[in-house]
Amino acid sequence: MKREVKKVVLAYSGGLDTSIILKWLQDEYNCEVVTFTADIGQGEELEPARKKAIELGIKPENIYIEDLKEEFVRDYVFPMFRANTIYEGEYLLGTSIARPLIAKRQAEIAALTGADAVSHGATGKGNDQVRFEMGYLGINSDLIIIAPWREWDLNSREKLLAYAAKHGITIEKKPNKSPYSMDANLLHISYEGLVLEDPNAEPEEDMWRWTASPENAPDQAEIIEIGYEKGDPVLLNGQRLSPASMLHALNELGCKHGIGRLDIVENRFVGMKSRGCYETPGGTIMLKAHRAIESITLDREAAHLKDELMPRYAKLIYNGFWFAPERYMLQAAIDKSQEGVNGTVRLKLYKGNVMVIGRDSTTDNLFNADFCTFEEDEVYNQKDAEGFIKLNALRLIIAGKNKKRQGK
Repeated sequence: MKREVKKVVLAYSGGLDTSIILKWLQDEYNCEVVTFTADIGQGEELEPARKKAIELGIKPENIYIEDLKEEFVRDYVFPMFRANTIYEGEYLLGTSIARPLIAKRQAEIAALTGADAVSHGATGKGNDQVRFEMGYLGINSDLIIIAPWREWDLNSREKLLAYAAKHGITIEKKPNKSPYSMDANLLHISYEGLVLEDPNAEPEEDMWRWTASPENAPDQAEIIEIGYEKGDPVLLNGQRLSPASMLHALNELGCKHGIGRLDIVENRFVGMKSRGCYETPGGTIMLKAHRAIESITLDREAAHLKDELMPRYAKLIYNGFWFAPERYMLQAAIDKSQEGVNGTVRLKLYKGNVMVIGRDSTTDNLFNADFCTFEEDEVYNQKDAEGFIKLNALRLIIAGKNKKRQGK
């Protein structure tokens, strides 16, 4: 049975699905609808969403279109990259990390407008329904959550188009629109569906929307320098940039040199395996650079502990637990580790590759050539290593003697 709803905040893109959801909410719930469109760097003109919402009867004061790019990179992407986060060894979590921000802002707009419900366009098969709703529930569990794909019978594109035609919803055909199911933001763009549903089928070259193919990337390598402060990239070739501007600039460099393409089969939280392709050009560069600056500024055991915690942290983000207490606990530990991660990294970009060619820190460098040199030194007594080895091998020595007594 449908719950009584007075006002609902809809995560609205202005596309086919969310325009139909808007009309469906009005008809099925007989409620007032507030639309929220977030600009997180998806690269699309968002004002048409305002026009479309007005055409569908939304009051101008109930239309929210907000630029969240700086908040997205500063408060979500950068904290995630401080942990060198990748899911299942490859995925840089471009879609996953955007959902908690959208959910948070939706819940905030619900409070501002007096709405008692929120709604999203995620399907009942995917991870996004979990991520959105975990966000809503973590911020305001009193909100009613409406997930149309779990309620209606419009379960095919043909039914959606028929519904749109019946209710006079304009479907604009965008030039050069990709037939794939895509999601884009300032960190990445993803592709699902069609030929990608066969994990053995190679993606067509014209599927990729952002990056040059490595084969067609420039034949001349490009060297860049990234400056870090407390684990975050703040300088590019000596120029200080805001978080969003930094990621945008690195995206342009990565796209130019064919960097950041990924084709994976991942394990969704809801249970099935899913094949997806991703382009994460700037993020791929950032990950390489961050590990490089950590290599000279982070203590060995702190670095190893971070690497042990990272898969758990990545899983939390992928599964929608950004606002969970354990994520905050891990974030506090990660951020503490970054206090001394300051310095510069030089990188060479060439035909899909990101190569570290130098790293330096004037304040927090733990690399001490006096100790590791192959030349003569006065600070390290090599004879000390004998006792170090014997003490570390003591349990192996005892076990070996025991096996010898037993004749094994």
